Amino acid sequence: MASGSSGANDDSDRIFELEAEVQQLKEAVTSHAVVDQAIGMMVALGRVSPDQGWAVLKDVSQHTNVKLRNIAELILVWGREGEIPDDIRAELEAALDRHGPAQIPEAPQE
Repeated sequence: MASGSSGANDDSDRIFELEAEVQQLKEAVTSHAVVDQAIGMMVALGRVSPDQGWAVLKDVSQHTNVKLRNIAELILVWGREGEIPDDIRAELEAALDRHGPAQIPEAPQE
């Protein structure tokens, strides 16, 4: 009988582990979407390529010692509400200067 209760405990432990893993995956998907949206804002507003937008976010994160996801969230709030902390804005401007703007090809000559 002891082995039966051990099996139930193993099942409960496994369910708990799977629930924790599902929660981590949900958070990762949400975080990825936030970062992708912030990269899109850098592309649109900063006239940089998506790779340069990613580099801008990484630079701002590294130079301000703020997690990249949090930088992305601040950029999205800035897009919606027009407000961003002064230190983040200054570093964002500096990073955009370092990485962009991307060159836009000219229209073909006729």
